[in-house]
Amino acid sequence: MSTPASEEGTLSLKEGEEPSDSENELKRKMSSASVYSTDGGEDDDEDAEDDDDDRKDAHVALGPQLALKEQLEMDKDDESLRKWKEQLLAGVDLSEVGENPDPEVKIQSLTIITPDRPDLVLPIPFVPNAKGYAFTLKDSSRYRLKFSFTVSNNIVSGLRYTNTVWKTGVRVENTKVMLGTFSPQKEPYTYELEEDTTPSGIFARGSYSAKTKFVDDDGKCYLEMSYYFEIRKDWS
Repeated sequence: MSTPASEEGTLSLKEGEEPSDSENELKRKMSSASVYSTDGGEDDDEDAEDDDDDRKDAHVALGPQLALKEQLEMDKDDESLRKWKEQLLAGVDLSEVGENPDPEVKIQSLTIITPDRPDLVLPIPFVPNAKGYAFTLKDSSRYRLKFSFTVSNNIVSGLRYTNTVWKTGVRVENTKVMLGTFSPQKEPYTYELEEDTTPSGIFARGSYSAKTKFVDDDGKCYLEMSYYFEIRKDWS
C-alpha cells in the first residue's frame, strides 16, 4: 500500500525541538510546500532564467553527503539523537541500504484524476498515441495530478517538481511545487497536487508542449522529460 507523501512521507521535528548539527547532517534542509505559476514567452533567455532559478533554489550550505549507514553510526551513544533517528527512519530496512551516499529517486507514474471519469494512469516515460500526444484533456475541466515515486539508498532532501507548458511557442504556465524530504522505503510514495482547471474556449484548444523535471536541494535531476498533450472540446 503506498504512502501519501503529502500526509506521511515528509519528515518533521516535534514542536519546539531544535535539530542538532548531527541531525542537520542526517536530515539536511527541509522546505515547506509552495506552488506558483508565471506567464511569458518561450526563448533561450527564459530557459536560462529557469535554470538560474533552479540553481538558486538548490543552493544550500550543506555538509558532505554520507551513506545512510554511516549517518546512523554517528552519535549512536546519544540516546535522544538515537530515538530521533529511529523515528525519522521508521520502516527503513537497513539490510537493503547500500553504501552509496547518493539518494535514488524513480518517478514511476503520473495519474490524472478527473471527476466522474476513471483515473488515467500514465507510466513514465510517457508513451505517445498515434498523434504524438501523451494524453488528452477536455477544456474547462477540473483535474488533479498524482505522482508515484520510490526513494532508495539515502534520504532525498527538498525534492521539487517543475512543469513548463507552451502553446504555439508561447509559455503559458510555469509551475514549481516543493514536494518535501523523504526517507528510503520499499513502497512507493504518492503525491497529489492541488486541483486545477484546464483553460476554456476555442483558442485554448489544440496542441501543447511541456517539460517536466524533478530536482532535489543539491540540484540533482532525477527526471527531465519533454512531451506533447492536447486540449479538446470533448473527451477523446
